[in-house]
Amino acid sequence: MGIEMKICSWNINSIRLREAQVLRLLRDECPDVICFQECKSLVENIPQKSFYDLGYSHMAARGQKSYNGVAIFSKIPISKEFSIDFADLGQARHIAVCLENGFTVHNFYVPAGGDEPNMETNLKFAQKINFLNAMKEWFISNTPKKAILVGDLNIAPDEDDVWDHKKLLKVVSHTPLEIDKLLEVKKSGDWIDVFRKNKPNGKLYSWWSYRSKDWSLADKGRRLDHIWVTSDLKEMNFKNSVLRDVRGWDKPSDHAPIISVLG
Repeated sequence: MGIEMKICSWNINSIRLREAQVLRLLRDECPDVICFQECKSLVENIPQKSFYDLGYSHMAARGQKSYNGVAIFSKIPISKEFSIDFADLGQARHIAVCLENGFTVHNFYVPAGGDEPNMETNLKFAQKINFLNAMKEWFISNTPKKAILVGDLNIAPDEDDVWDHKKLLKVVSHTPLEIDKLLEVKKSGDWIDVFRKNKPNGKLYSWWSYRSKDWSLADKGRRLDHIWVTSDLKEMNFKNSVLRDVRGWDKPSDHAPIISVLG
C-alpha cells in the first residue's frame, strides 16, 4: 500500500501520574500514533503540551475524572473523530479517528468485569458482556474498512495468552463466555489479530499484576492488550512487539505498551 505507520497502544493507568514514562516512551520509540487507555483524567487535564512538543500535535480524547478515559495522540493529522457510548454505560471507553493517510483507528477500553464471572450477581461482568455485544452489533452495522482496532480489551482469548489456561478458565478475562464474545466482535468486523497472525503459537503477555512482587520472574501474565486490523489490510507486513521492559520502569503501569509497525 506504500504507507508505513507505527502504532502503539498502552493502558497507562493514569496519564498524569505517568507523564514522564510516556515522554520517555515517545522519545525512545517514536510511534506515529499512540493510543492510551485508563487515562483517569478529564480531557482538559491531560498534559497535552508535553506531547505536542514532541510532535504529537493532533489529539482526540474522551475523559472522565479518576476513572476510565481514552486518548489518541498522532503525528499524522486527524480529519475526523467520533466516540460511541457502547452499552450506554456513560463511561469514556471509546474514541476513534480518521487519519489523513486514510486509516481509521479505534481505541477501546473494555470494562474489566469485576471478580465474579456471573452476569446475574455481578453488575460489572454484565456490563462487560453487554459492551462486547454492543461492539459486535455496531461493527455489523458499520462495516470497518482500512481500520485498526487497538486497546485494552480485558480478555486474553488464546490458551497461550495466559500463564495457566486451566487455572484461569474460571477467572474473569479468560472465561469461555468472554472469549466467545470477543471472537464474535472479531468476526463482526472481519478483524485480524496482528500479533497472532505473526505468532500463532507461543506465550504472549502484556499485563502482569501489581500483586506479584517479582512479576518478571513469576511471569504470571495475560495478553489483555490487542492490535487488530481489517482484512483489507491483511497483505501488509506487521512488525509487532510487547515492550516488556517498560513494565519494569519506575512507578510502572501494570500493562506493557504494545506496538505494531504496518508496512
